[in-house]
Amino acid sequence: MPDLSAMIVGCGDVGGRLARQLLARGWQVHGLRRSVDQLPNGVLPVAADLAQVEMPAAWPEGSFDYLVYCVAASQHDEPGYRAAYVEGLRNVLSWMAQRAQRPRRILFVSSSSVYAQKDGAWVDERAATEPEAYSGRVMLEAEKLALNSGMPASVVRLTGIYGPGREWLLSQVRQGYRVAEEPPLYGNRIHADDAAGLLAFLLQADAGGQVLQDCYIGVDDDPAPLADVVTWLRQYLGITQWSDEQRVRRTGSKRCSNARARALGWAPQYPSYKEGYAAILLGQG
Repeated sequence: MPDLSAMIVGCGDVGGRLARQLLARGWQVHGLRRSVDQLPNGVLPVAADLAQVEMPAAWPEGSFDYLVYCVAASQHDEPGYRAAYVEGLRNVLSWMAQRAQRPRRILFVSSSSVYAQKDGAWVDERAATEPEAYSGRVMLEAEKLALNSGMPASVVRLTGIYGPGREWLLSQVRQGYRVAEEPPLYGNRIHADDAAGLLAFLLQADAGGQVLQDCYIGVDDDPAPLADVVTWLRQYLGITQWSDEQRVRRTGSKRCSNARARALGWAPQYPSYKEGYAAILLGQG
């Protein structure tokens, strides 16, 4: 599949992993971020601030086949989310319009925060989206902006991303923090490599003529109770002490399904937290 190209807006952790996977497949990759010196080798740099309405000087003049919008909000409140996901995307769509760029498809990287289901309910792409928090509401607004852009688009709702540098839970476990066992608090995870791998898979599938749907959930095969994850990590790490004062806290409890992505042919490299955390702790992932 020669001469394929992608613009990755937000070429940070997951975006950078995606870039490396695409480069290995022979793609041309543009990467947009503020600090382009942190881009992977081989990525064509586009230095830009998504908060700026004016087109950045480094925005390419030529066309590209795919746009992947994969940003992370630097300010974790409603204005920060709106600036990153809604206004930033609106600016990028404007820049493309000014250059008459119409990619084959837009991939908008969203979040499972759009789902408010609780009590361990199973969730797939057809489930109701009635988020209670601002993060989910803003994500839904941004999803609609992408889907109504006039170009083919799919949203990818990633669940809790973990991997090297994303080790909050490991830190909690090492300090002996507790988590409630009953009722079970189901959590959903995807290793950062698998998050990037799913995006790469969808791009390759679309380029190969497969029909993509407008939404996919990015999650591993095992939405497990958080207490089970903590117990396994404690045993793996040999942690025996407990903290009496602090606990691992989570809100909500749902189980996300990756059946739609799997039906297309995707499979996670790390099917559960066990393989993923073991690779991190062995320095392999």
